[in-house]
Amino acid sequence: MLDRILVLEPGVHGCAEKLVNGIMDCLPQMLLIECVAQLAGIVAGQQEGTEGFLASIGRAEFSAVSARAGDRLIVTARILKSFGRLCLVEGNVECNGNRLVEAQISIGIGRI
Repeated sequence: MLDRILVLEPGVHGCAEKLVNGIMDCLPQMLLIECVAQLAGIVAGQQEGTEGFLASIGRAEFSAVSARAGDRLIVTARILKSFGRLCLVEGNVECNGNRLVEAQISIGIGRI
């Protein structure tokens, strides 16, 4: 789903861009979490030379603002701590200075 990685510090944090295309009138809120999870998987997996997967959603706070066709979303993910094959990640998605979602998720590294 992500269109471009803007910043990548493997095992630490990353920033990416998602352009909402005209196929959908708006981007469903759950897909915002998926954007954070994809970036978190890249950030966490780059250090291990593999990929990551969404293991759990600990907390997600959505705003009343929605992403619409033509919007440019900025996605960030920061690894808070790692324990074994799991990473605790904090991430958010912003559009035009508005935070659309802030979430804390767990990412698993490697194969399920």
